[in-house]
Amino acid sequence: MIEQHIDIPGADGAMNSFVVYPEEGGPHPVVLFYMDAPGKREELHDMARRIAAVGYYVVLPNLYYRRSRDFWLTERTEAQMAIMFEHMNSLSNAMVVSDTEALLRFVDAQPQADASRVGAVGYCMSGPFVMAAAAALPGRISSIASIHGANLVTERDDSPHLMAPMIRCESYFACAQTDRWAPPEIVQTLQEALVAGGTPHRIEWYPDTEHGFVFPRREGIYQQAAAERHWERLFDLFRRTLQNNSRGNA
Repeated sequence: MIEQHIDIPGADGAMNSFVVYPEEGGPHPVVLFYMDAPGKREELHDMARRIAAVGYYVVLPNLYYRRSRDFWLTERTEAQMAIMFEHMNSLSNAMVVSDTEALLRFVDAQPQADASRVGAVGYCMSGPFVMAAAAALPGRISSIASIHGANLVTERDDSPHLMAPMIRCESYFACAQTDRWAPPEIVQTLQEALVAGGTPHRIEWYPDTEHGFVFPRREGIYQQAAAERHWERLFDLFRRTLQNNSRGNA
């Protein structure tokens, strides 16, 4: 495996990112990995490595680069959580779409990456971001996965569920049974919008789980069996849309 910590030119500065891909067999389809609110950290690097190990060129950017190059939630104290929410609330769908365009320009220039085949996965706060990227860049994003995504339905004009008619790629949504950020009524509204918009999609509930269940270091929340199911679903999605097709949404 090849690993790099590099700066990718973003709309508003250097977007420090973790890149990992197999040493042999390239060029590899690309997976854009959008972080959750606690920030870019080694736990996510490990998850990126797991994706890369099955044949992908994975890019994990620090979406907080405009404010901090090295923030991550080291402990869940009130003070630390307040900083995290400040960073999280500083982002918008439009900003992340702009960052995604920068990431695509980067992978377009990498000989080890097959940038004609791009998937995206977002966790928690980034569930909306993968939807926004797919809606804004339908010719580039071949599939998306939102894993216990937060704020998928809001009252804002850029609510992710309103983007459904513009999302043409296959989309997967993993939902925790108990999730204050995505309760059943929100998921129901999302599903209705996806159906009405004609978006190819699958919504799957994960019984006996809470928000954040996929993260191994989330003490008391991590559910190994459910986390492994999410990996199975993710790899199946990417295999079908990135490995089996020269262009998943062509």
